[in-house]
Amino acid sequence: MNLGSNEREAVENQHGQRGNPDPGETAFFGYRRVPAAQKEKLVTDHFDSIAGKYDFMNTLLSAGIHHLWKRKAVRMLGLSPGDRVIDVCAGTGDLAILACRDVGPQGKVFLYDRNRAMMEAGRPKLAKRGLLGKVVYIQGDAERIAARGNSFDAAMVGFGIRNLTHIEKGFEEMHRILKPGGKLLCLEFSTPVSPWFRKLYDFYSFRVMPFVGEILTGRRQAYTYLPESIRMFPDPPALSSLLERIGFESVQFQRLTNGIAVIHTGLKKAPGT
Repeated sequence: MNLGSNEREAVENQHGQRGNPDPGETAFFGYRRVPAAQKEKLVTDHFDSIAGKYDFMNTLLSAGIHHLWKRKAVRMLGLSPGDRVIDVCAGTGDLAILACRDVGPQGKVFLYDRNRAMMEAGRPKLAKRGLLGKVVYIQGDAERIAARGNSFDAAMVGFGIRNLTHIEKGFEEMHRILKPGGKLLCLEFSTPVSPWFRKLYDFYSFRVMPFVGEILTGRRQAYTYLPESIRMFPDPPALSSLLERIGFESVQFQRLTNGIAVIHTGLKKAPGT
């Protein structure tokens, strides 16, 4: 995925920011504790196995509501014409597509993901909308983003940050590449607020989803990992605290559909504020 001359000015490899994982370090892959060095491969294999049916299964299992969540999230980001936006852990590009509408002809959207299969699975959607020339594809590591500091007006991540080995490094990288005053958007799953709804959602997540995943994709484990990874992700107050420690200000969150999904927003502090 080569960049044109204009894109090279804003996007450059960053070396030496992250060394090899400590051999003794561990991370969670769903409920399983695995060597940190292995998690990247497990996540890559996971998405390789479901990339071809990822969009179909998302729409089926969420009854289409994920499209409403994504539209609301991008509206909350408040993009302006001419903005430069990066969609981190972008997958098949739903947020990137929505951002293209807001940044206009003068803006630019960068679709950034480490998984080639997922990026390729989303290309037909962008081609259908005439957006392939509008979006710059970059394959890379979200914990070491291939971009200069202070180079984007907005950074967004939708349903992807929880798959990183170190989520705080992903957010630190998004903070680094944002311009002062730049905006962060994180749309991620969480757990319902209402106890009765949480029980119903748990049954659906741990019983129905893996069953449907096995029938339609032959990948039961992939749809077991999904609810497990959601349960291991920080709750909204904890994630807000993490973002503030990293350096974001005006951090807010909004629960959607009784807390099944949550929109987090924040700003990179501008000098003198």
